Amino acid sequence: MGNPLNFLEIIPPFYYTDTYIYTPLSRKVSDMKTETKRRSQGIVSWPEDERPRERLLSRGPQALTDSELLAILVRAGFKGTNAVELGRQLLKRFGTLRAMAEAPLSALFEVKGLKGAKAAQLAAAMEIARRVSLPDKREQIQIKGTTQAADYLRERLRGLADEHFRVLYVSRQNRLLDDALLAQGAVDGVQPSIRNIVARALQVNASGMIAAHNHPSGAAEPSESDRLLTRDLIAASRPLRLKVLDHVIVAQETTYSFADSGLLNELELECLSPEPPTHKRRPSRDAE
Repeated sequence: MGNPLNFLEIIPPFYYTDTYIYTPLSRKVSDMKTETKRRSQGIVSWPEDERPRERLLSRGPQALTDSELLAILVRAGFKGTNAVELGRQLLKRFGTLRAMAEAPLSALFEVKGLKGAKAAQLAAAMEIARRVSLPDKREQIQIKGTTQAADYLRERLRGLADEHFRVLYVSRQNRLLDDALLAQGAVDGVQPSIRNIVARALQVNASGMIAAHNHPSGAAEPSESDRLLTRDLIAASRPLRLKVLDHVIVAQETTYSFADSGLLNELELECLSPEPPTHKRRPSRDAE
């Protein structure tokens, strides 16, 4: 009589699932291989009702996951990774869509398979989303006070990885004539030109200006350089009858207003004094 346990040799190995159903292990391995092969293949090989673009057209964009929406933007992955998987890798790298939108362009270039046109398409989509939150027509915007100016500038400057220096140019009725980005660079490295700021005001026939910049990695407190810049801008604007209405600093959670803090009035008085207090001279690009 043979060994009674030999019958086990003809029974495939099993595994136990969460649903308490026994399934052959060989089938599980086969399913995993199929899924791995599917991920590495291009989306064009998927069933039509599973492709992100076709699902968006038939069910609407709200039916898609974040990674599927990203897949439509990047359009294609790279060898061994399809566009949806690339979208998942982007989310894993940055954590959230907001974090990815706030990341510098250089951070997108660091992601494998995301170069040139793909990175540009993503950056453009994120910037469009940012601008959608702004009013359509600038001439319909009226900056009635420091609170409204801070709210507007917070939408423009919060979350940016680099330091941006903007100026809002307004009419006598406080209507927004222009919103200009006049300098951009590394943190603590932006040195806007006073000459360019004033020249832009004359070009748009503005009567007032609201300067603003962000502190990407710090508190919304003015540095000595911020103070000197504001003082120099007041001094250069006064002979031309241009009014510096405020200088707003935007940080991630808070904002600072030179006008609300009283610092703007102090700097105006310094400019009126026959012998202004001695300060370190602000580094300038005006002579360039």
